[in-house]
Amino acid sequence: MRLRTLPLSLAGVILGCKLAVQLWQVNGWVVAFVCLTTVCLQILSNLSNELGDVLRGTDTEERQGPAYGLNSGALTVNDMKRLIRLFVLLCCASGVGMIYLSYGTLFCVPAAVLIGLGAFAIWAAMKYTLGKNPYGYRGWGDLFVFIFFGLVSVMGSYFVCSHHLDSWEFVLPAAGIGFFSVGVLNINNIRDMKTDAVNRKTVALRLGLTRSRIYQTILLTLGWAALIAFAILRGRSWWFLCVLPLFVLHLRGVWTTTDSALDRYFPMLVFGTFILAIIY
Repeated sequence: MRLRTLPLSLAGVILGCKLAVQLWQVNGWVVAFVCLTTVCLQILSNLSNELGDVLRGTDTEERQGPAYGLNSGALTVNDMKRLIRLFVLLCCASGVGMIYLSYGTLFCVPAAVLIGLGAFAIWAAMKYTLGKNPYGYRGWGDLFVFIFFGLVSVMGSYFVCSHHLDSWEFVLPAAGIGFFSVGVLNINNIRDMKTDAVNRKTVALRLGLTRSRIYQTILLTLGWAALIAFAILRGRSWWFLCVLPLFVLHLRGVWTTTDSALDRYFPMLVFGTFILAIIY
């Protein structure tokens, strides 16, 4: 289930829920179901990605990073398909529960919109590497990660908790988390450039190693710029800057390390973003 990715998926919704709690009266059960739905979607995405990569021959013995269920032989393809179906059901159940707890009904316009958005999120989680024409194999993963891990995660959770989305300024923290999340995907793609070159065209492969490192630097810089801009506009505490050295260490590793050694800088960015969302 790649549990080390879960803090990243929770970072955006935690930030969105905390922003809502500061301004509105929020039902604690709604927050709990927002987090549960997010975790289920992330695990569904992880399982689907592994199955898609194995079926397409992208994940081989030469793959860098940890070995998961199919790669290690712990699960068969049919096992993985059953697990994916289970998590689709869990995503639907937790998502419907979240919407019902928030609105008290499923038969209103905001609830219908959220159900539609949830269905699209399930599709996006599965089709990154699965299906006949997965968008992750055509270099669109970065855009989808920015949208779902950033904009939808922060502003969507804020809206579900508060029933309001009353200022354009909330785009800034949402974009900040989105840029960091794309950075996590990019570092993963830099690490896997050799094996991905078989049949996948990620942004990292299109850019090459040096420009991918520049891209990583730009992503993290934009993320911090967005969060600092929101702090200035809203007069927020500056304690969140204490996490900045962790991001600097991450970038230093990206510029000085290659191949499998890059894997240790993956959790550094994941947990750095998670801690930042809590402090912010």
